[in-house]
Amino acid sequence: MPQASVKRLIETEKKNLVDLVLDIDKYSNFIPYCMDSKVYERNDKGDNIFIIADLTIGKGIFKDTYKSDVRYNKKDDTIYVTNIDGPLKYLENKWNFTQKKNITEVCFEVDFELKNKFLNILMIKSFTYGLNRIADAFQKRAEDLFVNTQNKV
Repeated sequence: MPQASVKRLIETEKKNLVDLVLDIDKYSNFIPYCMDSKVYERNDKGDNIFIIADLTIGKGIFKDTYKSDVRYNKKDDTIYVTNIDGPLKYLENKWNFTQKKNITEVCFEVDFELKNKFLNILMIKSFTYGLNRIADAFQKRAEDLFVNTQNKV
C-alpha cells in the first residue's frame, strides 16, 4: 500500500554502502524506531548473499518484530528484501548502488502493507517522513564511518 523511493548521493565507494546495508546486526545503533535486529542465517553463494533476519520496530510500548529474506546480487549491486513473517501482509524493498568516481548514488524503494488495517492507515500518513528519516540515518552513518574519517586523514 505505501510505496515510495528515496535517493542519496554519498561520497564513498559502493562497497562500503553495500556492506553497511548488509550489516543488519547494527541497525538498532542508528536507524530510528529500530529497537533490535538479529541475523539468523547468512550464506555467501557465488554471486549472491542470502540473509534471514529479524527487525524489531517500534516506539515505547508499541513494537513488533518481522522476519525478512534479504538477497544481495553481487553482479548488479542490488539488495532485495521481502518479509517472511510478522505484522506485514507483504514487504518489498530494493536497494540499488551506482558509483561514479568517488560518489555513490543509493536508491531505496519500498512497498509494504501491514496486516492491521488501522495501523496501515496510520502508517500511510507518516510513511514518507519515516522513510526519509531512515534514509537520512543511513546517510549519516555512512558519512560518519567513511566520509568524515577519510577527510581527517
